[in-house]
Amino acid sequence: MASRKSRIILIETSASLCSVALAEDGIVVAYRESAGGREHAALTAPFVAEVLEERGLKVADCAAVCLSAGPGSYTGLRVGSSTAKGLCFGADLPLISLSTPDIIVSKAIAGGLVPEGCSAIVPMIDARRMEVYSAVYSPAGERLTEIAPVVVDSDSFRELAGPVLLVGDGALKCREILNRPGFVFAEVLADAASMAPLAFKKLEARQFENTAYFEPFYLKDFVATVSRKKMW
Repeated sequence: MASRKSRIILIETSASLCSVALAEDGIVVAYRESAGGREHAALTAPFVAEVLEERGLKVADCAAVCLSAGPGSYTGLRVGSSTAKGLCFGADLPLISLSTPDIIVSKAIAGGLVPEGCSAIVPMIDARRMEVYSAVYSPAGERLTEIAPVVVDSDSFRELAGPVLLVGDGALKCREILNRPGFVFAEVLADAASMAPLAFKKLEARQFENTAYFEPFYLKDFVATVSRKKMW
């Protein structure tokens, strides 16, 4: 069995998919997910317990907890962050965070989705209406621009010459408006299993967060909505 120093709990709750994985020596050995939506608060902690139980382990048998830090759903990120921080404090483990667009790009590259001659990869995370959280990456996965909110229209990403790979739930949403020669679309969503390679690189480099002060990458302020239903 793998040693404690090579195990990481992986948590991804930034979008509709809620997923948790346990990786040993860079290999995912247990995995749980739900695509039901809005179930993160109810499922994240039980999923952690299940993947550990499957391997006969406790939280303290792991070396770190890794969280997909966003941007994405405000509620999902809060659930993932509170769960990860609770595990770290309870078992005295370090916290690792990964940018969600980095995870999506890494997954696309590992899945062999990058087209021949590709000039750029653009992850696009749905931020409602025609807005996405996005950045531009090289075909090798190097981030070339800052992650930022983008209101997508027919002129968006005109500066990129094809082939360009656009991935993520936001890319699929914008496929019609961005349908131009050289643009290739693929359904690639962040999940806990895809976090393993990036997480182990940070573990080896000891790139840890300050658990007490860590906050997810919300990118935009949370805006509460008021229900139209009468409460009394």
